[in-house]
Amino acid sequence: MKIFKYNSFFNLLFLLFCIQGIALSDVSLGEHKEFSFQDVIDKAKSLAEKTFQERDRNDIPESLKQIGYDQWFDIRYNPAKSLWANDPFSVQFFHRGFIFPEQVTVNYIEKNEIIAMPFSQDLYNYKKKEKYHKQIKGDIGFSGFRIHYPLNGNGPMNELISFIGASYFRALGKDLYYGLSARGLAINTVENIGEEFPFFREFWVVRPSPGAEKITVYALLDSSSLTGAYEFVIHPGEKTVMNVKSTIFIRKPVKKLGIAPLTSMFSFGENSFERRNGDFRPEVHDSDGFLMHTKSGEWIWHPLLNPNKLLINAFSDGQPAGFGLLQRDTNFDHYQDLQARYDARPSTWVEPIGDWGKGHVELFQLSTAHEYADNVGAYWVPEKSLEPGESLNYAYTLSWYSAKNSRQQQLAIADSTRIIRAKDHVMFMIDFVSDSKQTSLFKKELKAEIKVLNGYKPLKSQIIENFMTGGLRLIVNIRFDKKGFLNKVVPNVLPDVNICAFIKHKNKPVTETWSYSYQP
Repeated sequence: MKIFKYNSFFNLLFLLFCIQGIALSDVSLGEHKEFSFQDVIDKAKSLAEKTFQERDRNDIPESLKQIGYDQWFDIRYNPAKSLWANDPFSVQFFHRGFIFPEQVTVNYIEKNEIIAMPFSQDLYNYKKKEKYHKQIKGDIGFSGFRIHYPLNGNGPMNELISFIGASYFRALGKDLYYGLSARGLAINTVENIGEEFPFFREFWVVRPSPGAEKITVYALLDSSSLTGAYEFVIHPGEKTVMNVKSTIFIRKPVKKLGIAPLTSMFSFGENSFERRNGDFRPEVHDSDGFLMHTKSGEWIWHPLLNPNKLLINAFSDGQPAGFGLLQRDTNFDHYQDLQARYDARPSTWVEPIGDWGKGHVELFQLSTAHEYADNVGAYWVPEKSLEPGESLNYAYTLSWYSAKNSRQQQLAIADSTRIIRAKDHVMFMIDFVSDSKQTSLFKKELKAEIKVLNGYKPLKSQIIENFMTGGLRLIVNIRFDKKGFLNKVVPNVLPDVNICAFIKHKNKPVTETWSYSYQP
C-alpha cells in the first residue's frame, strides 16, 4: 500500500521547519531493565529542567533536503527487512529528507532489552537514476516509522499507524484510507503570537508477545515551552482504538494548550455554494463535521466549511463525554474520486478518561484554496494558566473508524446541510435521518427549537417529512439585518450567523443539535 499517497498532510508540515532538536537515549544498548511509562516520564521531567536544544538538520546531505515529494516517496522500504517481519505487528522506518530532515530516535524493546534501530541504506530501494543517496555517510537515523498489521484480513500486511512530522500521527480502521491526523499536543494554535509545534524526539516500540492483539509505543515529546511523556496502546480492528496517557512538564508560560488535537481538511461539500475551479467532484474533504457529546448528554453536530476568514468556535459545557472530527458522508457517489477515496476516510473520536478540569473544546477553520493543506482543527483547551514547573496529566482514547459502521447516539442525526443564499436572507435546509423511522411518526406534534446569535432572527421555520429517507427536513430562514451596530461602524460588513437548532417532541429531543457558523 502506498504511504501518504494524498498530500493534504504534507503541506501543513512545511510550517514545521523551524522546529529541530537532537536525539537522546541514555539507556545503553543491551542494558536489561523493565522499561515502562514511568521511565519516559522521568526522561521528560529531566529534559524539562534543561535548556531546550533544537534538532540538527545539517547532518544529512543538502541533496536530501532538496528532494521533492515524488523523489522522497520513491525511496521504498524493503518489506522483507521490516522489523519483526514475520510477526503480526511489523515496523518500517521513514527515510530522512524532503520536509522531514530532522532525525527521530526509534528504539525497540525485546525481552526487556532496549535497542536503538540503526539506519542502513540496505533497508531501502533507491531508484537507480537518483544519486543523492550516494552522498549519505554513516548512520543518519530516521524521520519516523509506521506499524503494519493484517488489518483487512489474513492477506498482505496493511498499514495500521504512522508517526512522522513533529508530533503528528494517524491511524486506520479496517478498509480505510489515510485522512485526518492527530497530534501529541498543540501550543498556541491560531493565536496572534504564532503557533509552536512540539515534536516527538524519541520513541520506544515494544514487541508484542505471541498472540497479542495490541502493541505499545512510548514517546518523548519536546518543545521550547514544555516536554511530555506519552504511552500509546494500539488495538487494531474495524475500529482501531488507542489508549493514550500523557504527562506534560511546563518549561515556560504557555498561553494556550491544545489537548488531544485533531487536524483535518475541508475544501468543499454540499454546503458550499460552488465547486472549486470547475472540479468534477461534488465534494472534497477528509472530514465533514465536528461532533461533541456534552456532559449533560447533548449531542452537537457542527458541519465544517471552507470559510473566507479564520473561524473559531468554543464549545463550553464542562469536560465533554467525547468529541471528534467525522467523515459522516461515506457515499462514493458524493465524491467520485477513485484515487483519493474520500468516501473511505476515517472518523476520529476522542473520549476523555479521568478529570480534565475546567476548559472548553475549540474548533477552528481556515480558508484553503486546495485540498493539499489541512485547514481544520479541534482540541481541548484547559482553563488554568500554565506556569513553569507545573506538570499535567491527561488520559483518553482515540478511535479511528468508518462513520458508516458506527452511530454514537440514538437520536436522528444531521445527514446533510444545504444553504440557499438570497439578497437579503439565507435559507438552511437540514436533513435529519435515523436508523429507525420513528421520527416521522411525530410529524404532527414536532417543534423546532432554534437559537440565532449576533442579532439575527429566524423569519420562519418548517419541518417536512422526507419520505425518501424516512427522516425529517428542517428549513430555517434568516434575514440579514443591515441596521445592526456592526454595520453602522463598518458599512456593508455583516457579522457571522451563529445558529443552532434541533427538533423535539413533547419537549424531548428527537434529533441531535445542529450547529452552524455562516459567513454572509
